[in-house]
Amino acid sequence: MSVMDMSTTTTSTIIRARNLSKRYDATKALDNVSFDIEAGRIIGLIGPNGAGKTTALKAILGLTDFEGELSVLGLDPRTHRPALMEQVCFIADVAVLPRWIRVREAIEFVSGVHPRFSRQKCEAFLTHTKIAPGMRVRELSKGMIVQLHLALVMAIDAKLLVLDEPTLGLDILYRKSFYESLLADYFDENKTIIVTTHQVEEVEHILTDLMFIRDGRIVLDATMDQVGERYAEVMVNPDKADDARALKPLSERQIFGKSIFLFDGADRVRLAALGELHKPSVADLFVATMKGTYA
Repeated sequence: MSVMDMSTTTTSTIIRARNLSKRYDATKALDNVSFDIEAGRIIGLIGPNGAGKTTALKAILGLTDFEGELSVLGLDPRTHRPALMEQVCFIADVAVLPRWIRVREAIEFVSGVHPRFSRQKCEAFLTHTKIAPGMRVRELSKGMIVQLHLALVMAIDAKLLVLDEPTLGLDILYRKSFYESLLADYFDENKTIIVTTHQVEEVEHILTDLMFIRDGRIVLDATMDQVGERYAEVMVNPDKADDARALKPLSERQIFGKSIFLFDGADRVRLAALGELHKPSVADLFVATMKGTYA
């Protein structure tokens, strides 16, 4: 993903945002945001509560008005939402499934309203679960409801899948299974996934791109390869800690009597002379970038 002039975007750019802004009374939920998202990518949109993540997703899905320019799959979400929804899927709170509906009825409903839905693909996915066609949603555990929702969504041949905290409240086995199914049964080079989550350590391995949002602004927009090239952590013994601090790290934390410093764009040779180099996790990078947000 890279920010570029509208006239230079390519056909693989499925989302183009320019000077995107949204205000709620005195609060700026989005503050002059610009970004591009390419096809065949898995983007982690990460930020603290109230940072603007949900507002950005609502704008992309045509669920809120906004200022600025936004194109999703070549369409303006404000004026062409019905056409856009034929190519976009959204998973957030699974409570949207009526508790009285039976599994077969849910499949029948989606089959009747969405032209790109494959009943065969949906039923094939459900054969690997404990979900029976005659069961009602109220009889399913939260994990099973997520499986049903995922089966319904993955059976739609959509070009864009938007996930807003999709595994919230699930145990670790269901969360792991969710993301494995997403990669094995849905994602390919023609599809794009945007995911927001606070459990960043669980999605780090599937992301191709990372976007941090803070106070309505994008503060990091890079591929995972670029993140690895730009940021570095070094574990330093106490005798070299002052030398490391002189290089102005983003953050410092203590572990087992040593200091771990996180650097942005620092010379790797100089860092290697201080101690043991590591690639920072997304979680550690997030904490360093959002320093002061939770004060």
